Amino acid sequence: MIRFILAAILILTGSPVLAHPLIIAHRGASGERPEHTRAAYERAIDQGADFIEPDLVMSRDGVLIVRHENEIGGTTDVAARPEFADRRATKSVDGETLTGWFTEDFTLAELKTLRARERLPELRPANTAFDGAEPILTFEEVLDIAAAAGLGVVPELKHPTYFNALGLPMEDAFVAILERRGLTGADAPILIQCFEVGPLQRLRARLAAPLLQLVAATGGPFDRPDLDYAAMTTPSGLAAVAAWADWIGVDTALIEPAPGASTTLIADAHAAGLKVAAWTFRAENAFLPGPDRLGDDPAAHGRLRERLARFTDYGLDAAFMDQPVLGR
Repeated sequence: MIRFILAAILILTGSPVLAHPLIIAHRGASGERPEHTRAAYERAIDQGADFIEPDLVMSRDGVLIVRHENEIGGTTDVAARPEFADRRATKSVDGETLTGWFTEDFTLAELKTLRARERLPELRPANTAFDGAEPILTFEEVLDIAAAAGLGVVPELKHPTYFNALGLPMEDAFVAILERRGLTGADAPILIQCFEVGPLQRLRARLAAPLLQLVAATGGPFDRPDLDYAAMTTPSGLAAVAAWADWIGVDTALIEPAPGASTTLIADAHAAGLKVAAWTFRAENAFLPGPDRLGDDPAAHGRLRERLARFTDYGLDAAFMDQPVLGR
């Protein structure tokens, strides 16, 4: 509980009471258990994570569920379920053409019959031992897990414009849950994130809870074709973001293009009044820059602790991690 209180002070007020970045368990301890499962979240809590992160998509009946994407062919056993074979479809999601099975074509009751599986079996073969063991979780179930452990949550709204166009108003469903659970205040143990701009601006008008603008290394917000992420990370762009967000969450490459060589992004964001989170810290060589790798096996673990130490020296406020224990 003391760990959570200290972390909450930093994430909500910016007071420098911790000597290290906050550790946000990225989809739980997804380096050791299939992502977004109860086992992944509980493993992350046991490993000392400060916050846990659920990605939110929607069911056909308007329930917020926890999956990395609304296409679930790679993270559940839906492809092996003959009763759902006719649900396979090709869709355009935020400009990307995808073929598979989509959460918005299933009711919550149907989704609950599916079982989670490892998304990266070639890099995390040990995780496949847990395939089929757990159902899909709802957002409220993840809130229950966090509350029981005394931790906060960092939910990401995935594709809200897409879901709104389907008649599934994600923001309304999300706010209703937060209101029911008393998570709308400035001191709420929650940090709300999205790659789109409009949803965060609208949430700013409805909630006092902290907001985080996600920023990728390329492209721009789907709902703002007039805006690109490069412009948003300039000093003037960061000052504009600070009008609706308290944090930015950026690709690590925007902070450290090469090991040991940092940009001014963290300092510029701090000058604009924004705290900075970086994504995603993963231990496997496949996700590390060359100098941080150990050996040639893509699945072997490299020098993640050393990498995180550099980012700590840069002044990073929070790190999204697949292996939270390594952040400790």
